[in-house]
Amino acid sequence: MSRKTAACLMIQGAGSNVGKSVLVAGLCRYFANQGLSVAPFKPQNMSNNAAVADDGGEIGRAQALQARAARLPASVHMNPVLLKPESETGSQIILQGKRYGSMRAREYGSHKAALMPHVLDSFHQLCDRVDLVIIEGAGSPAEINLRAGDIANMGFASAVNAPVIMVGDIDRGGVIASLAGTDLVLSPEDKKMIKGFIINKFRGDTNLFSEGMTAIESFTGWAGIGILPFFDQARLLPAEDILDIDSKIAKTSPGADRHLKIAVPMLRRIANFDDLDPLAAEPDIDILLIKPGDVIPADCDLILLPGSKATIADLRFLRDQGWDIDIQAHYRRGGHVLGLCGGYQMLGNSISDPHGIEGAAETIDGLGLLDIETSLDHSKTLRQTKAVVMGSDIPVTGYEIHMGVSTGAGRDRPFLSIDGVGEGAISADGRVIGSYCHGLFSSNEFRSAFLAGFGVATDALDYDGQVDAVLDRLADHMATHLDLDALGEIAGI
Repeated sequence: MSRKTAACLMIQGAGSNVGKSVLVAGLCRYFANQGLSVAPFKPQNMSNNAAVADDGGEIGRAQALQARAARLPASVHMNPVLLKPESETGSQIILQGKRYGSMRAREYGSHKAALMPHVLDSFHQLCDRVDLVIIEGAGSPAEINLRAGDIANMGFASAVNAPVIMVGDIDRGGVIASLAGTDLVLSPEDKKMIKGFIINKFRGDTNLFSEGMTAIESFTGWAGIGILPFFDQARLLPAEDILDIDSKIAKTSPGADRHLKIAVPMLRRIANFDDLDPLAAEPDIDILLIKPGDVIPADCDLILLPGSKATIADLRFLRDQGWDIDIQAHYRRGGHVLGLCGGYQMLGNSISDPHGIEGAAETIDGLGLLDIETSLDHSKTLRQTKAVVMGSDIPVTGYEIHMGVSTGAGRDRPFLSIDGVGEGAISADGRVIGSYCHGLFSSNEFRSAFLAGFGVATDALDYDGQVDAVLDRLADHMATHLDLDALGEIAGI
């Protein structure tokens, strides 16, 4: 057996998007509430929605939420391999928090074995610190074409002898076939790792699926851990995927005093869109996700340009959709524009990539709404940020993940002050703002003041407090419907 000092349990899925990340967060909070020190771990994640860990470097945003659920500082060792898609066939690889390089999918497939020692190192570092490590798989182990050199699912479970719980999503249908089929295609060695299964996202009377549970147990030999009813409040947790934002959007109730419309163009390489979560939690805000082929509505109050993993390519994509024309028309009508990170860079006069970091070495014209120029370079800014809005005492906390430096006369009107140094830029008329600071809307006082500028009175929503309360309710929900004592025994607690 491979070295480990903590109990461990691995949550895998019979398909993608079965709810693994939320389940791991709930388990982390439950066992933490039982007095155990718990850490989440995902060997390999693929996401452009990253977080800056407390020990520096990048990890998946889902692992940062899971760390919060476990009441631990987020660490790069909780997600040692993060793949950030840069194109349809290639990704930037973040290894133990730092940029490792960029590879095409085929090249990465043959390189995974070289990453396993780093993944095991991170796992064992966590095992030395806590009582229990809850591991999240990626995608599904049923993708047996990816089994060779696997570091994300059964390959990792076998390497550390981690018992596996398989999750099936009944909400999408065919859950018996997906679980039984997963068992059917796995090798005998991998099958031995699976100790039980969970049915997730059930709607209605769970007793109606008792025969289904028996059938799955018969087909697979796995123990049924329980049926988890659909947990609607999961929509109040930070989204892992941009499409999840759709389910979070709260529409204005009849008779509301003010209805603010915020349009967000869905860039192809949209990144770090967690800026939208606190806004989506506000009842009097409509977030309009503008999909490719759609027009930015003329009646929106604010256009928010989000971050991007490939800023130049996404700026071209924005122009291909005609959104640049919509943005300029919106501004001429007196509208407001906020650009964050890559969106901030797009608002300037130009973006230069002299070293070919995102592709060919080139310079491209920006939207010209801020008097700045951006040059991309190999250095990457990664930091957690504490700031105040320039000219005020309104606090802002957030983080920065970006490549490139922005300069120009527009920087003479900064948006934030960080340790007395100006950050970001504001147009002369105050209607266009750009900043590298992500997560600023999580700051309650800032969000309230920003929305007040549009005539929207908030109910003083404590966003971070709401997230913690939902995590506690999620843990209680899982304890009610799942046999968590059995999970503890399987993990070796």
